[in-house]
Amino acid sequence: MRWSIKIAKIAGIEVRIHLTFLILLAWIGISYYLTGGRTAAIEGIGFILIIFGCVLLHEFGHAMAAKAFGIQTPDITLLPIGGVARIQRMPDKPWQELVVAVAGPLVNVVIAGVIIAVLGFQIDWNPASSLADPEGSMLVKVASINIMLVLFNMIPAFPMDGGRVLRSLLAMRIGQARATQIAARIGQGLAFVLGFIGLFANPFLVFIALFVYLGAASENAMAQMKDISTGVRVADAMVTEWVSLSETDTIDTAIEALLRTSQQEFPVLDGHGHLLGLLTRDPMIRALRETGPATPVVAVMQTCGESVRPLDAFEDAFQLMQETGCPALPVIDRTGRLVGLVTPENIGELMMVRAILKEGERPSWRRA
Repeated sequence: MRWSIKIAKIAGIEVRIHLTFLILLAWIGISYYLTGGRTAAIEGIGFILIIFGCVLLHEFGHAMAAKAFGIQTPDITLLPIGGVARIQRMPDKPWQELVVAVAGPLVNVVIAGVIIAVLGFQIDWNPASSLADPEGSMLVKVASINIMLVLFNMIPAFPMDGGRVLRSLLAMRIGQARATQIAARIGQGLAFVLGFIGLFANPFLVFIALFVYLGAASENAMAQMKDISTGVRVADAMVTEWVSLSETDTIDTAIEALLRTSQQEFPVLDGHGHLLGLLTRDPMIRALRETGPATPVVAVMQTCGESVRPLDAFEDAFQLMQETGCPALPVIDRTGRLVGLVTPENIGELMMVRAILKEGERPSWRRA
């Protein structure tokens, strides 16, 4: 994630902090210092760090559950609004997604349960009052925060865990695509309710409502893409006409190609037609500004270690593109020569065209 810094690597997973999180810590520290001095500032920052420690353990719960199904998590990023575990993909089987979804909240349940047991089950069950009490026990506050994390995350709306739980339960009966559509609509409905309440009660709820609405829309679009691409091969949708650059070209040549075409991803090929890398618009413009038009394209291009074959399933290519973060996915033949590209633009075009076609209808461009 952009604007984040790595602070640790645990069990092969990078732990990152977004710069806005550091701004939050600074704001908390200054606010507490102005009201209670140095001691209050240290306690305030310490409490926030403990809360986000629980959030981090929550995200590791998801990551470890996903790992049990062979799915890796490259990194976990802490944001002011919580944590994000970048799981490469969600499991294909609904019951596996259910396990991954509940693993995070279960970690918070365990943390709260252990603290309650240590306190001899003597705890104020009103989280709001325990948090507002400046003299209250730190353990009670941590237990209360974990209870609130469970309740908040189990709201049946994407991208919260409750939305994934709802989707997985529905998918066991009506299929993934339809289940996602229903769960997304429920999430968007809840977002409208939260937003309306926030207008009169707490403006922060409006921000949460927007987060939920966009998350639900994103999940629905992803599910539609997966459903639409079922049965489609890479050869049916890849770009086969493009302008390429050679390994001896400079940024000046690349800029000229950018201006005379509508292309934004340019393959860089060696003398035998084999792919060396991809050059996209933003790095191209940056190089022009910083190092000049004589900069070799091979010094700026992005190398993508993954590629697909024409007869591969388009669904797998789409998933691979998400996992690798490549601006375009090269399609190569058996000899290693570039024969096509899978780009974000033709993925969107495929979605539009396939959504219009009637079920079972075969377009003329599909190959036998």
